[in-house]
Amino acid sequence: MNIFVGNLGPDVTETEIEALFKPFGQVKSVQLVRELFTGKGKGFGFVDMPGRAHSLAAIAGLNGKEVAGRPMKVNEARPRPERGRRY
Repeated sequence: MNIFVGNLGPDVTETEIEALFKPFGQVKSVQLVRELFTGKGKGFGFVDMPGRAHSLAAIAGLNGKEVAGRPMKVNEARPRPERGRRY
């Protein structure tokens, strides 16, 4: 299941996020969205975990947990809405 993680500080790393999710089950990948030129985090990312039960447990256990002084927002990722083509 793909999980959205938001309200992160700009210096939070993939390793830190993975460490938070590991107690709930296997973590396939962590991808934090970063600024192109500075490399600083944009404040959100995605965690991919196999198995719905482990993913839901992680969401319940980590939503609102404080990381780097900010309460994380953790929920099931929704598909990106379709956009019209740009020419």
